[in-house]
Parts: sequence; C-alpha cells; structure tokens
Amino acid sequence: MMNAEDFLGILRASGVEFFTGVPCSYLTPLIDLLSPMDSSLHVPAPREDIAVGIAAGAYLAGALPVIYMQNSGLGYSLEAFASIHLIYDIPALVLVTYRGPGDPGWEEHQVMGAHTEELLKIFGIRYSILEERLGLEEMAGIASYMLEARRPYVLLIKKGSLT
Repeated sequence: MMNAEDFLGILRASGVEFFTGVPCSYLTPLIDLLSPMDSSLHVPAPREDIAVGIAAGAYLAGALPVIYMQNSGLGYSLEAFASIHLIYDIPALVLVTYRGPGDPGWEEHQVMGAHTEELLKIFGIRYSILEERLGLEEMAGIASYMLEARRPYVLLIKKGSLT
C-alpha cells in the first residue's frame, strides 16, 4: 500500500504537471487530493477517450500529463490512444485501476480484467503493476522512458494500493 499524498508527491517530483481522467473508487484517496486543484492542473473527464485527448493537449501545451481510469475505460479508450498518443508520439502516465481477476463480486470487470495486460502488449504500451510502493527512482525511470520514447506508460493499480 502507498499513501496517496506520498504517491502524488512522487508524481509531481518526477515532472508530472497535469491530471485528467474518469474517477474510480480504487483511486478515491488520490482523487480527493486532485479535486480541489485549479482547473489548469486537474480536469475531470466525462469519458476516458476525452481524457486521452485532454492529456494530449496538455502535453502539447508543455505539461507532462497523467490520465486515470478503470481498465474497462482503457478498453474503451484504446482507439483514442492509437489515433493520438501512439501515432503522434505523445507521452502520458496512465493510471489504470486493475479490476477483474482477483476482484470477485464485480463480474462486469472480469473479461476486461483478464485481458488488460494482453491488450497493452498488443498495442505496444509498456506497463507495470503498483504492488507496494512506488519510489522516486522508479518513477523517475518511468518519466524518463515516457519523455525519451515519447510513449504512454501504464501503471496498473490494484484495489487497496492507494490509501
């Protein structure tokens, strides 16, 4: 588990300057910190594909963005990633809540959850799973990858990972 304030601090120290996405209960501790932020730093989105577009605009305006969503939203937004970020070389950190396998009681997430990692591999999007804590050095490596490769990077967030 990782404290959301520490997590946000690591993201900000790594150069992340803008947040957009569709809330998920797994991210409530982080969303609670983002919600009072000025709209120049945080723009909630009504749909995941819109968040992908907003993040692209933020990057083109000079900010390194974070997009947050459920893995069902990742499935929904893969076309937006393919049409914008992947062909125009736009980096973004994508926080995807990893619902599905190992998350009983949410049957609507089982299919997408079973194929999340496979879809990321098919689209050539690098990822890792937030298991315990994300250190500043690890996040700096992710940020460096995103900026040098000019590609999105997905951080899969399991239930209870953020407190």
